[in-house]
Amino acid sequence: MARRLFQRYLPSPASLRTHSSLRFLGPLLDRHSLWQLNRRSVARAVGVGLFAALMPMPLQMLLAAALALLARASLPLAVSLVWLTNPLTMPPVFYCTYKVGAWLMGLPPRPFPEGFSWAWATQEMAALWQPFLVGSVVSGGVLGVAGYFTTLALWRWQVSRQWAKRRRW
Repeated sequence: MARRLFQRYLPSPASLRTHSSLRFLGPLLDRHSLWQLNRRSVARAVGVGLFAALMPMPLQMLLAAALALLARASLPLAVSLVWLTNPLTMPPVFYCTYKVGAWLMGLPPRPFPEGFSWAWATQEMAALWQPFLVGSVVSGGVLGVAGYFTTLALWRWQVSRQWAKRRRW
């Protein structure tokens, strides 16, 4: 089952508590709900992680961790899902979120230049930031909710499949 796969690669709460940069979070990391891998905590973690992955901000993992604490979601899973937007996937993902935001705001999307440069990006940021932010929040919310319900449905399907396999024995 997927739970065993996750548990194999997730760090233990004790190892995180003793990590030098996380020591100040000691009491918060003792919450048992942050380390459970059940249907609800995994679905919450998927929703939180996907939402945080689409937020255009530095240190997305901190946002995912804070939201996982609030939602009582699986902390390691929520934080690891943020890496869906990595340096390779960020440009196309964030361009799509910008286009969604421009569409929602009724603005014509600006074309992506042939030769992208940071000078162009900083010059155009005054016109791009609002549709980009709206598109990121809306896309992150939709993807998070879809991920939450998809995880619940897949988990339920997996459990019913395993029960059917047991009945055949």
